[in-house]
Amino acid sequence: MGRLRLLIVAVAALVICRSMTPREPVNELSFKGDPQTQEQLGEKLFFEKKLSADQSISCASCHIPSHGFADTVAFSTGVGGRRGKRNAPGCTNLSGRPYLFYDGRAPTLEDQVRFPIEDKLEMGLPIEKAVGRLQADKKYVALFTKIYGAPPSQERLEGAIAAFERTLETSHTPFDRYMAGDSLAISASAIRGRELFMGSKTKCFDCHFSPDFTGDEFRNIGLYDGVKLKDTGRYVITRNAADIGKFKVPGLRNVAVTAPYMHNGMFRTLKEVIEYYDDPYKVVPKPINMDTLMAKPLKLTAEEKLDIEQFLISLTDDRFVKK
Repeated sequence: MGRLRLLIVAVAALVICRSMTPREPVNELSFKGDPQTQEQLGEKLFFEKKLSADQSISCASCHIPSHGFADTVAFSTGVGGRRGKRNAPGCTNLSGRPYLFYDGRAPTLEDQVRFPIEDKLEMGLPIEKAVGRLQADKKYVALFTKIYGAPPSQERLEGAIAAFERTLETSHTPFDRYMAGDSLAISASAIRGRELFMGSKTKCFDCHFSPDFTGDEFRNIGLYDGVKLKDTGRYVITRNAADIGKFKVPGLRNVAVTAPYMHNGMFRTLKEVIEYYDDPYKVVPKPINMDTLMAKPLKLTAEEKLDIEQFLISLTDDRFVKK
C-alpha cells in the first residue's frame, strides 16, 4: 500500500507540473536553415525564449500559430506562472492598423513588440536586457550582421518581429473565394449570415467593416459594470471618462479559431458571443457607458444565429483549417 500511495502522489505531482507548464506551439518555422531575410529573422525571434526573463516562454507561447496566432485560454501564463490581465488576441492582419492592443497603447507594430517582452506578467524582461542576450549570442550577432549589416539592437529586434508579423496577412478564405465569384465557396447559411451581418437588424457592419472587418475604433459593448467587470479599457490610456469600458474593435478574420473571446476571454464559443450580442442585458444587467448600438435586443431567431456563425467561420484562412 505504501508504494501505491507514493506512486499516486508522484503521478499527481507530474500532472500538476504539466498543468503549470506554458503551452508550447507545435508549429515549426516556415523555413529551413538560418534566416535569410528580416522577416525570417523576426519569425525566429517570435519563437525565441531568450526574450523572456526565465527563458521559459516566447511570443509564440501565447500567440499560437495553429490557433490564428492567439491563445487557447482566457488569460495566458507568463513567466513564473503569472497570469496576464487580458486575453491574448490573434496577431494576423495587423499591417496598417493605427492602434495595437485592446486599449490602443501602441501606434505601430514596432512599438508593440516591447510591451509583452517587458510586462512583468508576460515575458518580464527589460528590453535592454533582451537586446543584451542577443548581443551575447554569437549566432544572433552573425544573423543580425548578415541581414542588417549591424549587431542586435532594440530597433532591429522590434523591426524584425514587426516585419514577420506583417507577413501574417490572410485572404485565402471561403469568403474571399465567394467574393471573387465562386458562388459555391460558402454555404447558403453563410450567405444568409453575411446579409444579416451587413444589415440593419444586427448592425454588425457598423463596427466590423473594411476588408479585415474592423474600423479600428474603440467601443463599449457592455462588458464594464464597475462591479464584476472592472477593466476600464481605453480609459487607462486616455484618462477620458468617455472612454471608460471601451476596447479596440478587433478584426474578424480567423475569428473561428481564436477562442476564447473578448478582452477577458469570457466567451468560449462563437455561439456564446452571438447570444451575448442578441441581448447583452442577460449577461451584464447594468453595463456602464454601453454603446447606443447595443441598446436594444436583436431578437434573432435560432436559424439567424446559426447563419451568422457560419458566415464568421467562412472568414477562416485555409492555413488554420484542421485537415
